[in-house]
Amino acid sequence: MGFGAMQLGGRNAFGPAAEPERSRQALRTAIELGVRHIDTSDYYGPHLVNELIRDTLRPYPEDLVLVTKIGGRRDASGQWLPALSPDEIRAAVHENLAHLGVDRLDVVNLRMMTTGEPIGEKFAVLAELQAQGLIRHLGVSNVDNVQLAEAQRIAPVVCVQNMYSVADRSDEPLLADCAEQGIAYVPFFPLGSAFRPFEAAGLQAVAGRHGVSIHRVALAWLLRRSPNILVIPGSGDPDHVADNVAAAALTLTDADLAELNRS
Repeated sequence: MGFGAMQLGGRNAFGPAAEPERSRQALRTAIELGVRHIDTSDYYGPHLVNELIRDTLRPYPEDLVLVTKIGGRRDASGQWLPALSPDEIRAAVHENLAHLGVDRLDVVNLRMMTTGEPIGEKFAVLAELQAQGLIRHLGVSNVDNVQLAEAQRIAPVVCVQNMYSVADRSDEPLLADCAEQGIAYVPFFPLGSAFRPFEAAGLQAVAGRHGVSIHRVALAWLLRRSPNILVIPGSGDPDHVADNVAAAALTLTDADLAELNRS
């Protein structure tokens, strides 16, 4: 059970949080509840979310894994733009190091902005930075199986971060491929987003039987779906963080799973 930092900043991960202290408390709550996997990016804010993580949690717990993404940037209006040139990739890694306040990044995911785009030359730049000791492990995000295989020919890939949830299962083949290879699969938007509303038949009925939120059920379903899934739900609300983390203790019955899988 991890924590996604995207919602710690302003709307659409742009600008500062409306209530910075609440965001800091959300982070503290995650750590207090045992979360040791934080997913972030320097293009959240930009920079502001990583700085908030640094200022709130440093000195970091020794077993905390900080995972970041590079490959994008924001313009003055907050639009998401690709940043995948060699110079942009190198700069992004160094900026993440500085704003998180670490000497080495545990995992860096190369986030692709366009499906089907060749990934090899871009991933090779990350592999060079890994060889320099700046990155421990490499991952990829928003990729298909061809891009994953292309990256693997350059360096080992420890995780794939793609869109997947009980409401959107279009990435099932790649999830199965990752499970077969022992690669962690990290769903982004596991609870939907402002531009992808979260709906799935069966959630309300299962949540009602257990007396819990539909979000807790959706996360519990992901944790049961495949042993290589790592979930990173995010929130700037400490109460929502606690509810999300509680999904790890929710046991869905076979009848629950059958109802959700029919959705």
